[in-house]
Amino acid sequence: MENLFYFLSSLTLLCALMVVISKNPVHSIIFLIITFFTISGHYILLNAQFLAAVNIIVYAGAIMVLFLFVIMFLNMGKDERDQKTSVITKITGAIAGGLLFVVMIAALKDATLQPVDVDNFNSQIGMVENLGQLLFTKYILPFELASVLFLVAMVGAVMLGKKETGERHF
Repeated sequence: MENLFYFLSSLTLLCALMVVISKNPVHSIIFLIITFFTISGHYILLNAQFLAAVNIIVYAGAIMVLFLFVIMFLNMGKDERDQKTSVITKITGAIAGGLLFVVMIAALKDATLQPVDVDNFNSQIGMVENLGQLLFTKYILPFELASVLFLVAMVGAVMLGKKETGERHF
């Protein structure tokens, strides 16, 4: 099990690095999809099968297909992609990356590992049945408010996309 964790971790880091390094946007999206699959593997190792399934369905499926359609829709030519990056952009990126690294180190500095009580460990904690039980009892109000918010967003998207008669498109 430990070897699988190290394999998934190294593959996740390698693919995440390739997302940033890759010059072709389609290759970058493919590496991002592989990264999402390896993160789902981590969720399965943590006994969170529901999160693994949602990660694959929502992120690796829907969001990445949307990204791929947008990139293909933009149809960036070779001349548009190969523009030289300015020095200010590179310095800003390096500063932002350094600040992210400092924040991560500060957050990990205060982190402590809690010992696991093997006798009282509940192996069913990440299962869908327990998650549903918790969502429909303790967190029913936020769950229903989120569903109403999604409904309003869908209706708004339909209304914005609806064409009126006599409407001219420029």
